[in-house]
Amino acid sequence: MNPDVGPAPSQQPRSEAEKSAFGVTQILFRAFLLSALGSFFVFSLNVNYVWLSAILTLAALVLGIAVLVRTVKYKHPRLILFGTISGLVVTAVMCLLILTTALFFRQVSTYQDCARAALTESAKTQCLTQLEKSMPGSLR
Repeated sequence: MNPDVGPAPSQQPRSEAEKSAFGVTQILFRAFLLSALGSFFVFSLNVNYVWLSAILTLAALVLGIAVLVRTVKYKHPRLILFGTISGLVVTAVMCLLILTTALFFRQVSTYQDCARAALTESAKTQCLTQLEKSMPGSLR
């Protein structure tokens, strides 16, 4: 007879409450990732939608904090913890980009319009030079 019949202690089936908590955390994590990625893509499409990007970034920040708290509280896998922390770093960078763009909206919008119309590298360089000249003196 083998006394070790049955699952190992680390492989015990989870209770229904643990499965439910993990399912909710997974849904929140997916919503967090979609919000963060959506914010980045909206921001890169057109600077005129900076307001939508700000809303998505704020939603990602709230969802990321919620997922982080749930992951620590319910001791979910470390992969979710690592993904959440990485996503929150990206969200913090997006916050800085959005704030900078909001502060210099006119200059960034003019640069984006110029860069879209530029067909050659020299035209793109000219657009960048115009952007640098339009910035306040302390930022040049």
